[in-house]
Amino acid sequence: MIGNFIADHIRGNKFEHFDPEIQQGILLHREIDTFTDAHKIVRKSKRRLHERYGHYDGVIIDIFFDHFLAKNWSQYSAIPLDVYTNSVYQLFQEKQEDLPEKSQQFIKYMVEYDILYNYQFLDPIDRVLNGMNRRTKGKSQMNLAIEDLKEQYQNFEDDFSAFFEDLRIFSEEKLLSLRGRMTK
Repeated sequence: MIGNFIADHIRGNKFEHFDPEIQQGILLHREIDTFTDAHKIVRKSKRRLHERYGHYDGVIIDIFFDHFLAKNWSQYSAIPLDVYTNSVYQLFQEKQEDLPEKSQQFIKYMVEYDILYNYQFLDPIDRVLNGMNRRTKGKSQMNLAIEDLKEQYQNFEDDFSAFFEDLRIFSEEKLLSLRGRMTK
């Protein structure tokens, strides 16, 4: 879990000092990113947004899909979302000092705004999109994406549901492969 979380803040192969499980998480995260970017359903979702948002379409789809995962959490896990998110926050806070600076900053933000839990609601998604738009100095126009989500809500949710099952299977298989490779 920690490796997956910090993967975007680790460049190249500068992760060999981490425990093998964290290394597996980093590698799995990278494999998931590659799988996701190439997946036909994700590409279909991105096409709905591409004309308006250009290369920011992928970031927006990631946020939309995070919303659908949180909203439909009970379909994917027997652990209630609030219990799961609190355990994640606790783990991250316990390990915070060992993590990259950017990860440490994001943990504070995640906990303060209870991001993982609140992604199930549209208002927090709107705030995230507005924040991302500010970070791009208005260039991305991501502040408008909540309208696209509302207008095509069922299409995006259907895409997520179909994609997530493929992702779940891929992730399980890839994790087994990484564990086998790293124990050799």
